[in-house]
Amino acid sequence: MSSSGRARALIAALMASLVVAGCASGSGQAPAPGGPVGGGPLAERLAAEATVDGAVGHLEALQAIADRNGGNRAVGTPGYDQSVEYVASTLTRAGFRVETPTIAVTSEDGEDEGAEGAAGARTTRTVIAQTTSGRTDEVVLSGAHLDSVPEGPGINDDGSGVAANLEIALRLGAAAPVTNAVRFVWFGAEEEGLVGSQQYVQGLSADRRRDIALMLNSDMIASPNAGYFVYDGDGSDAGNTEDAAAGSPTIERLFVDRLASLGVPAQGTPFNGDSDYAPFVEAAIPSGGVFTGDAPSKTPEQAALWGGRAGVPFDVCYHRACDTTSNIDRVAYGRMLNALAFGIGSFATDLAGLPPRAERG
Repeated sequence: MSSSGRARALIAALMASLVVAGCASGSGQAPAPGGPVGGGPLAERLAAEATVDGAVGHLEALQAIADRNGGNRAVGTPGYDQSVEYVASTLTRAGFRVETPTIAVTSEDGEDEGAEGAAGARTTRTVIAQTTSGRTDEVVLSGAHLDSVPEGPGINDDGSGVAANLEIALRLGAAAPVTNAVRFVWFGAEEEGLVGSQQYVQGLSADRRRDIALMLNSDMIASPNAGYFVYDGDGSDAGNTEDAAAGSPTIERLFVDRLASLGVPAQGTPFNGDSDYAPFVEAAIPSGGVFTGDAPSKTPEQAALWGGRAGVPFDVCYHRACDTTSNIDRVAYGRMLNALAFGIGSFATDLAGLPPRAERG
């Protein structure tokens, strides 16, 4: 998760805790009336077949890459390049058509570090893989960021999202029985200020943006003192700094319902520009996702709701060298993996509750 949004996240977390303490859904009100959202044979199969053991195998591969390369997988390092190759080659062997477009990494002041003559000029890559089946004008996009910070290997942040999406993609298959194409994106340079996702969205034409039915974000989903957070699609948690597009409440409700079915009450987490969902929200693309927490501390109310240690950060190793394979909660990871797989499988077959293409953007 980008440190540029951390201060906003801390403030929003304090606000949200006041609004949602003790509320099982994590929202000031239920996202929408009616029965559970999502489901169907593909969703249930994908949720059952995408396993935490499979995802942890990918985390171990990312850890080994960091171990060989100075302890990190940051943009501009061999560790990052090897991470790109690991994800891309794994998907290629599974039959996916994989792209690794190059992006220019910009500095905090907006200077293009990839420009000719710029000091420390850098480029990096994003990994994109899409099913060969399904409508390409109704795309379900699931994203995570592939880079770590220089301080550590980034196994929870965001190896957990990287590995979850890779495990789900492999279980889904390149020629999956889907109505809507599924696009997996592993963004580069998130830790540099959401560079990869911003350039990805900015590079889409208006028609290509409308082709994306929704974006699902998974950034830090295995925190060791885990919370169970779902992005606030209906704006009821009072912490959003960005207004989510129509259809986002449906995404929120699907994840809340799925976690409830696993015996876990969810709370809301705000859209505040601190992860790769931000450019999609800004482009009015319905967005949502799951999150287990970073630097803020778990409240006593949250510890009573979920277990864990009150007064301790959700991830004490956030942006540190200790963010290793020892820094994950496998139970929480399995639940969030299940919810994400269920969401991808659900929307890949049915976009009920999301705006039709003509009304997007």
